Amino acid sequence: MTEKLNGSCFYNLSYFYIDCAVNTWRSSCGTMPERLMEMLMDTWTPLIILWITVLPSIYMAPVNQSQVIPSGSSTGLKRLNEEQRVLNRSKRGWVWNQMFVLEEFSGPEPILVGRLHTDLDPGSSKIKYILSGDGAGTIFVINDKTGDIHAMKRLDREEKAEYTLTAQAVDRDTNQPLEPPSEFIIKVQDINDNAPEFVDGPYHATVPEMSVVGTSVTKVTATDADDPVYGNSAKLVYSILEGQPYFSIEPHTAIIKTALPNMDREAKEEYFVVIQAKDMGGHMGGLSGTTTVTITLTDVNDNPPKFAQSLYHFSVMEDVAVGEPVGRVKANDLDIGDNAKSSYDIIEGDGIDVFEITTDAQTQDGIIRVRKPLDFETKKSYTLKVEATNIHIDPRFISGGPFKDTATVKIVVEDADESPVFSSPTYLLEVHENAAINSVIGQVTAHDPDVSSSPIRFSIDRHTDLERQFNINAEDGKITLATPLDRETNTWHNITIVATETRNHSQVSRVPVAIKVLDVNDNAPEFASEHEAFLCENGKPGQVIQIVSAVDKDDPKNGHYFLYSLLPEMVNNPNFTIKKNEDNTLSIMAKHSGFSRQKQEVYLLPIIISDSGNPPMSSTSTLTIRVCGCSSDGIVQSCNVEAYVLPIGLSMGALIAILACIILLLVIVVLFVTLRRHKNEPLIIKDDEDVRENIIRYDDEGGGEEDTEAFDIATLQNPDGINGFLPRKDIKPDLQFMPRQGLAPVPNGVDVDEFINVRLHEADNDPTAPPYDSIQIYGYEGRGSAAGSLSSLESSTSDSDQNFDYLSEWGPRFKRLGELYSVGESDKET
Repeated sequence: MTEKLNGSCFYNLSYFYIDCAVNTWRSSCGTMPERLMEMLMDTWTPLIILWITVLPSIYMAPVNQSQVIPSGSSTGLKRLNEEQRVLNRSKRGWVWNQMFVLEEFSGPEPILVGRLHTDLDPGSSKIKYILSGDGAGTIFVINDKTGDIHAMKRLDREEKAEYTLTAQAVDRDTNQPLEPPSEFIIKVQDINDNAPEFVDGPYHATVPEMSVVGTSVTKVTATDADDPVYGNSAKLVYSILEGQPYFSIEPHTAIIKTALPNMDREAKEEYFVVIQAKDMGGHMGGLSGTTTVTITLTDVNDNPPKFAQSLYHFSVMEDVAVGEPVGRVKANDLDIGDNAKSSYDIIEGDGIDVFEITTDAQTQDGIIRVRKPLDFETKKSYTLKVEATNIHIDPRFISGGPFKDTATVKIVVEDADESPVFSSPTYLLEVHENAAINSVIGQVTAHDPDVSSSPIRFSIDRHTDLERQFNINAEDGKITLATPLDRETNTWHNITIVATETRNHSQVSRVPVAIKVLDVNDNAPEFASEHEAFLCENGKPGQVIQIVSAVDKDDPKNGHYFLYSLLPEMVNNPNFTIKKNEDNTLSIMAKHSGFSRQKQEVYLLPIIISDSGNPPMSSTSTLTIRVCGCSSDGIVQSCNVEAYVLPIGLSMGALIAILACIILLLVIVVLFVTLRRHKNEPLIIKDDEDVRENIIRYDDEGGGEEDTEAFDIATLQNPDGINGFLPRKDIKPDLQFMPRQGLAPVPNGVDVDEFINVRLHEADNDPTAPPYDSIQIYGYEGRGSAAGSLSSLESSTSDSDQNFDYLSEWGPRFKRLGELYSVGESDKET
């Protein structure tokens, strides 16, 4: 239902047609640049005039008519048939549904978008045009008489690209629709009003140094808000404004690449590139936007290490400790990071085994350290050749030369005041334990290694010789004995000798000296333990009674060898004999049988023990032999005479155990009876005439006011009513007694129980002796108590003034108490 001629259009809406060409052209030209507008006006103005004059005569009516005829309108139907008969022609397949308006058009008057018209309109203003849909009445307004559609506001395609509206013709008087409503679209045509933008800019990129030409660096992207379909408003072309000749950019893909070879980071590390994106395909009049790209060259290992100087000089004291640093060398590398890391080695020199070099991980310095002790007197200087080599080598640049460098290091050893040096790191001395006092047992020597050779004085560190058993000559270092030695007490003595320079007392050296005490035969042998032999009454002659062994505190080189013998007067002992065994022990044997406990229970056998030392030492030890009763198998059963009087065969130990149990039971019974007796006795003897009757007894309820007649009741008042609080008051009796005469000493033999009772009676009858009577206050209930005091001390009434009838009302549990008080009141009345 649309016919389109020469770029201009008439829209048939059933009997509507829309004239939009002139106004559309006018709106599209309103925002163009002046020069472009003038050029286009010159070209299109004749064509527009031709289109306006010729087209209405050619195209006067719609091909396909679709209308709504109101009921009873025969005149309109007749006219419609005549027009169809006159203008009848073939169908066309065009569809009208769009109008166009340029965006961002602004002028003094609203822009005419198009015109709606129907052939049913005879020009009598009976037709009313209605517009509804997106922006109807606000953005788009229709003249209800002429059908002109105007845009009232400036439109922005980037905000809304199209509007859908509905048009309809109705009778102005009856508002009855003359045709069905028809929907159409008003599209906002784009103009180039948005410049390209780099949303992600500014950019940062990296590329390795020494990269070949064409190496991709990064890609940038610009966006244009204009319509990418209509025209070239959104067609972008990229170019470099700054950054040439180092980098280039692909015009359409925006990929930045290197344009120069062998760019060196050490010469220039960072480049600032400005990229431009221009729309309209890059042609004149297009809008543009720029962004910056900061390109940093990353490091590669293309530089070898280089020592700052070829010769280094260091000096070190000869007394420096092993492991201490001597000096530092540095091989500089223009690279950075891992590419600048180097390792150091000593490859030549006379001190290759005296010094070592390590790498400082933080500073990449080479640290030269002492590997062995230095001695100025032995060697005064060393020469080393040090090499620095890159750890990470890039194979691409290995042809550029070796990535290493060397330098010479000279180290001068300086003389230091050294401590004295002993001739030996340790000393071992030996001395016999019977050595005489002040005898020389050994000597230590030391010297000053310095050229000046200061004299040395020796001393003993007394912390290692607390008993002061040794002395040393301060001049020559001879060690002498100060106190006697005893190998059996202490075999080894470890002392420390101190050597000090006389010219510089701060130079001190120490050496350990171990002194071994050698043995001499000065101890006699003796039994290894206290032996006690047992002889059976039914034993046989020649039976071995006991095997004994001897010990000697001495330690002969060839071991111990003991000789055993009886005393000369007991060589012909009628009862026992001895025999030396091969294992250096002694066997005691009986000469006869028939020993009896009743005849003789114990035999003493003295034995002389001698060693093989020079001179030999001997001692006499006595062996105790008991006669015992044995079984037929020779097992000892009893060795005491009282075993004869035990008919049941109990031993003395068993009898003692039984007797101890009986005594323990008796002691327990006596203690139990005593405790029961003390429990039944009263703690305090009550005496009506005793002035101390007011001492409180906690097992008694007390007697009320009768107990306080002799005292000032004011002391028992509530503490709130007096200034001070007196929890206790001691009253000393007014009676004065004559001082007691001194007690006569107790004669020997007096019964202790009677003596104690006498003293107790005297103390009880002496009122001047402490402790005095003490009044305790129990009547105070406490501050803030709602119950008040339960004591009768502060009560102004007596029991006779009180009525206890309420006790019977408290229930059966208080019934008996109420009866007691009621009986008491009746007794008082009678």
